[in-house]
Amino acid sequence: MHRLIAIGLSAGSFPLIGRILGALPSSYPLPVVVVAHIPEREECSLVELLGEYSKLPVAMATDKEIIKSGWVYLAPPGYHLLIENGAQAALSFSLSVDEPVQSVRPSIDVLFESAAEALETDLIGILLSGANSDGADGMVAVKKHGGLCIVLDPRVSEFSCMPEAAIRRCEVDYVVGVDEIVSLLLSVDEK
Repeated sequence: MHRLIAIGLSAGSFPLIGRILGALPSSYPLPVVVVAHIPEREECSLVELLGEYSKLPVAMATDKEIIKSGWVYLAPPGYHLLIENGAQAALSFSLSVDEPVQSVRPSIDVLFESAAEALETDLIGILLSGANSDGADGMVAVKKHGGLCIVLDPRVSEFSCMPEAAIRRCEVDYVVGVDEIVSLLLSVDEK
């Protein structure tokens, strides 16, 4: 049974994440954790922007925060976002200012790798559009731990480098368009 959705996105993904979140009902049971490549120095209005699309509450993740079902959490600019197992099987966030990975912080790889360790088969990892290979190593970790791997079809991706890198690195479960991603997430809700 899945317990968390981790989504990595970069260039060309912002309209896509809006469509995905907008399709999830307000009763959606899983938390959705998003790492977006946003420069640290820019004011972050992504919470407000995604809040306009999402029927689920949207918030910036904070250190040691317990992850709640049915919320959308965003990695703060300038911090790696990690998932940890806490007391009584509760999941929580950890923020890190470790060195950038793939020249970015927050890194999709860091989120996916920590979530894969914490959740194993209970994780859904989704990689959208982007102009670098961040997320490919993380998707390998998701697959290795038995999680579900979904990658945006590079043929419909504005920037195909990110999904292509993941497809080259591991045998993902689904390579699909945005509508199919939504269908997969809604079918998880039904189980």
